[in-house]
Amino acid sequence: MATLKNYHIKATRTFSLIRKFGWLITVLVAIGGLWEPKLGLIVAFIMAALIITGFFSGRFWCGNYCPHGSLFDNILPISKNAKIPSFLTSKLMIVGFFIFFMFNFMRRMLNVFQNWGRYDFLDRLGLLFANTYLMVLIVGGLLAVFITPRIWCQFCPMGSMQKLSHKLGKTLGISEKTERKVTISALEKCHSCGKCSRVCPFQLEPFLEFSAVNQFNNVNCIKCSTCVANCPAGVLSLETKNNALKLKEKTSLEGYADRKKITARISAKKELTEEATEYVFSFESPQEVSYRSGQFVLVKIQAKPKSFRAYTISSYNEDSKQLSIVIKKVSGGYGTGKIFSEFKIGDVVELEGPLGNELVLDPSAEKIIFIANGIGITPFIAMSKDVLLNYPNAKIIHLLAGQKYEKDLLYHDYFNQLAEQYAKFSYTPILSRDETTSLKKGRVTAGLRNMPDLKGYKVYMCGTKNMLRESYKILLEKGVEKADISYESESKIVL
Repeated sequence: MATLKNYHIKATRTFSLIRKFGWLITVLVAIGGLWEPKLGLIVAFIMAALIITGFFSGRFWCGNYCPHGSLFDNILPISKNAKIPSFLTSKLMIVGFFIFFMFNFMRRMLNVFQNWGRYDFLDRLGLLFANTYLMVLIVGGLLAVFITPRIWCQFCPMGSMQKLSHKLGKTLGISEKTERKVTISALEKCHSCGKCSRVCPFQLEPFLEFSAVNQFNNVNCIKCSTCVANCPAGVLSLETKNNALKLKEKTSLEGYADRKKITARISAKKELTEEATEYVFSFESPQEVSYRSGQFVLVKIQAKPKSFRAYTISSYNEDSKQLSIVIKKVSGGYGTGKIFSEFKIGDVVELEGPLGNELVLDPSAEKIIFIANGIGITPFIAMSKDVLLNYPNAKIIHLLAGQKYEKDLLYHDYFNQLAEQYAKFSYTPILSRDETTSLKKGRVTAGLRNMPDLKGYKVYMCGTKNMLRESYKILLEKGVEKADISYESESKIVL
């Protein structure tokens, strides 16, 4: 059973050369300063820079320029990445350590300034800074390895100085115009999956704390963009308040405006393959929920921290009284682990939805291609039936479905039956690793490349990022217009 011990996950945090190699400054100052003390004077300039940036941008320096931050982020692969002890984030700890650190630092600084005017004054001053940097390297580094990378940053005195500087900038009304904060384009588009919290170096919870202007106002946010880069819905960015308001105003809510809370009961459960299971949810409150093929729904997996998972609706909506989803079990997956071990027939589950318009069918389309691999086949279970029953303009429909082995094919007989029943529908399964099958071998992109000119086709894709990227390129080469290509990546699903 999945537990909170693996709730926080490791994710790349070095998005620039400064963040990737800034740790060299830490080593240069902390180690090199022992032999050449004047190297420690670099720290004075760093302190000035972080105070200035703090005035305009809060703790932006911590997440983007700090040499120690670069060091800690590069330690990430060997860190335990454990949950941060709450006492280390308490005000008592932060204020107490700041007073303790600054008292000792200023006491030593006064001792150094007693040598003002002597030939070795700069060496003594530089050595003070270098020793301080060395202490942070050792203590912060050990904490990073045995607990989590950015644990020193929770109570770092330099971080506290940035917050004080930021408070002054905020009081004067300057930082409100210049500070870039984590911003969500629309709350309605949030998957509530908690991925932003799971990858956050500070283990904050942006998805639970967005303001009325869709911004995350937590003073401890270091604006490192880790949550932005890892958001499955792709709805996060760093914006000023003014830009956040503009973004909120121009963001379309098509496919998301009808989002509602749904209470449902698991009425059926069916193992489709060794790894994939279909769950059927019967609505209880409200008793009817209208949804379209190609949309997805959020399934609540736990209450604290609140967490949902997004799954494409695989059922064709016949009476708005139930829906089905197909879930692939992934080794080590936090959400799928909880669902497969805890969700039982008869359980009452909280859903939110329906959501999405990326794969909603265009009623004017005459020629259509569905392209899928892996668990990306799920939206086309409903879409294939929907287009055949309710879209009379569609004259040609192709489905290319890629899997590794024949045993992995989902709804194989179902798609074959549709192909037998409707002459305008063709189904082509393609297997990439199965050497014993009589079905086509290769990748789904190879099957797409072997198709003739595709000008005039409307294309819908769902699957891995690599498949989508390669298929997109092939489609353009074969004459498909960009505006006629719709896709959704299976990476939107948080494991």
